[in-house]
Amino acid sequence: MRIAGSDGRRRRRVNDAPGLARRLGAFDATMIVMGGIIGSGIFINPYVVAQAVHTPALIIGAWVAGGVIALLGAFAYAELAALRPEVGGQYAYLRDAYHPSVAFLYGWALLLIVQSGGMAAVAATFARYAISLTGINIPEWSIAVITLLILTLINCLGVRSGSNTQTALMLMKLAAIAMLIIAGATVVAPHAAARAMLDAPVSSDLFLRFGAAMTPVMFAYGGWQTASFVSGELARPRRDLPIGLLVGIIGVIGIYVGVTFICVRALGADGLAHSPTPASAVMRLALGERGAQLIAAGIAISTLGFLSQSMLTAPRVYYAMAADGLFFRSVGRISAKTHVPVVAIALQGIVAIVITLSGTYEQILGYVVSTDFIFFGLTGLALFIFRRRQPPAGFRTPGHPVTTAIFTISCWIVVIATIAKSPTNSLIGFAILAAGLPAYAWWRRSAGGSPAGPPPARRRV
Repeated sequence: MRIAGSDGRRRRRVNDAPGLARRLGAFDATMIVMGGIIGSGIFINPYVVAQAVHTPALIIGAWVAGGVIALLGAFAYAELAALRPEVGGQYAYLRDAYHPSVAFLYGWALLLIVQSGGMAAVAATFARYAISLTGINIPEWSIAVITLLILTLINCLGVRSGSNTQTALMLMKLAAIAMLIIAGATVVAPHAAARAMLDAPVSSDLFLRFGAAMTPVMFAYGGWQTASFVSGELARPRRDLPIGLLVGIIGVIGIYVGVTFICVRALGADGLAHSPTPASAVMRLALGERGAQLIAAGIAISTLGFLSQSMLTAPRVYYAMAADGLFFRSVGRISAKTHVPVVAIALQGIVAIVITLSGTYEQILGYVVSTDFIFFGLTGLALFIFRRRQPPAGFRTPGHPVTTAIFTISCWIVVIATIAKSPTNSLIGFAILAAGLPAYAWWRRSAGGSPAGPPPARRRV
């Protein structure tokens, strides 16, 4: 049938518009999951945990518990990925489970707080290590900005270019971690371990201290959910993303527990609590100053890998927002040559650079946990909603509803604990989040009504 007039021209423009290229597989998804989790936290945070709890069993137990919670979350996200394989991942889950405004607020927080603030802080960390390792006399901010610009350009060249860079950096950081574990296990003499499992009788105080130890652990395990953002560029998202989530998180649990065990073995619980840079301390014991330099290079590579992963994944959320008519229209454009949302990628790079130059990233990091875990909890709850609305997909969460409930409740506990510990930072984070409501209302009016987006199925199983 021939389509005439403006309707025909409009349909031809839509059909001719370039789309995202599905060029990533399960291995890419696994590397993206692991790259989103492993930054510099595991090289430092065992020290923070050891300050809260004081026996090897409790220190290692905190990392095991954090890994279990992350794995329960991955089960839920894997099923959500099978149910909603659209671009934007978590953004799409929130939009279709609740309302477009909830998804918009998530993207708003991602751009202004969670992702950009984290990237600015990690870029500054990379710059410090780069200067320390090379001795070059260049301001930290300039190295951080140049690094963000290079990664922005690489990801604008195509999803395969960005993914290959991310994979190469991920394999390099895994090699650095393997060096730490092997050297700590074979060269360093074991420290005399404490025989007691607990450092105090079972009490509310012990539970509170263990909860405090879990805060840096959960922060270090964060980031795996960003792999869902690239669902639209996975060749088989219903298969590849669940594999990437489960294999990636199980791998990270093994790595994190292994590194913590080596740190406790080499330094002892008390020594770990007095070592702000435990990975460097272990390598110094194993190989002297050369070992400390080697692990410093590994940490630098690890931070660079995190930045690469962030630049690859987060812009897909802003692209999905624009495609729904809830953001600048240009952010929803796909390059005809590279098939990636170049404006969205450039936007992520620009905001991260602005925050880096402003020097406010340390304050912004204080707002991250309370806002991020709100959306974690809402996403876990979304699985209950989808289970009632539509038939099952290819993957089913083991132990649901119990496992999903444990993950969701754990997220709310983290939010409550963060508010109690840092009420001012939490309130500022919530204020920035609330500022997104008038922005949402404005974009919705500009779009001429309800934004587009696949309507959720309503069938009950």
